[in-house]
Amino acid sequence: MRVVMFGYQTWGHRTLQALLDSEHEVVLVVTHPDGYETIWNDSVAELAAAHGVEVVVRERPDDQELLTKLKEVEPDVIVATNWRTWIPPQVFTLPKHGTLNVHDSLLPSYAGFSPLIWALINDEKEVGVTAHMMDDTLDAGDVVLQRSVPVGPRDTTAILFEKTLALFGPITVDGLNEIASGRTDFAEQDRSKASFFHKRAPEDYRVDFTWSAEELDRLVRAQCAPYPSAFCFHKGQRLEIVEADVSAAVYGGTPGRIFYREGDGVAIVAGAEARRGRSRALLVKRVRTADGVELPAQEYFTHMGGYLTSRP
Repeated sequence: MRVVMFGYQTWGHRTLQALLDSEHEVVLVVTHPDGYETIWNDSVAELAAAHGVEVVVRERPDDQELLTKLKEVEPDVIVATNWRTWIPPQVFTLPKHGTLNVHDSLLPSYAGFSPLIWALINDEKEVGVTAHMMDDTLDAGDVVLQRSVPVGPRDTTAILFEKTLALFGPITVDGLNEIASGRTDFAEQDRSKASFFHKRAPEDYRVDFTWSAEELDRLVRAQCAPYPSAFCFHKGQRLEIVEADVSAAVYGGTPGRIFYREGDGVAIVAGAEARRGRSRALLVKRVRTADGVELPAQEYFTHMGGYLTSRP
């Protein structure tokens, strides 16, 4: 089939490579400008150009010039992978086979933004990728294919990114093969199970020590590099928590108390039930100070006592 790909960053790069290696013909690539986002940022435009595929750069794909170009190349199908802005109906319905969108969650759960981070925080046991037909509602179209991978007990978002990235190329090509075979009986999403998540902002990785240690451990792993680290404040200064775990022992008291050296970390009292002595602590192992210095927690916390807080 003749394919136009809308894609960006490493997800789009990996998908485009799979399309170029397949029996399908990529006739046009539409991507965002360089610098639109700065992590996981392998260039779709450079890969397309290296293979002689025409590239169109857009922030939003809603202008008449682009629509005219799409009509000229006569695609059988559009593939969208990590496209960051709204694709209007006059674009996604233009090919005779419509538009196949590839999203990094197990839809209908975790539609929208940063699904791997949200899923890890929420202790999901598996994550995955969904190839679905695009319709008027974001990430809500009929499911063509869906594949999952398990979440390991100490996985970070970076690890889950690599696990799910490996699915993008194969599921796209296999999904196109399903469409090319003439299949149209794709599964409707159960909208009663749908969830839609917003973009993450600093408030979403601010540490609240009334969360349980298990939840805070997942937050720290979810906000691993290259994402911004989870943060709190110590003596009025911002302190990022780079690495943590859950304490072996139960530590009672007030959430946020810098309490005890355990193993290679420092136990910080955590959990809404901490005052009852029913909660494990967040075992902080590495921190980063406001001036960017990263230290083992036991070097940074020279004395026990005092508190970590959510705000200065």
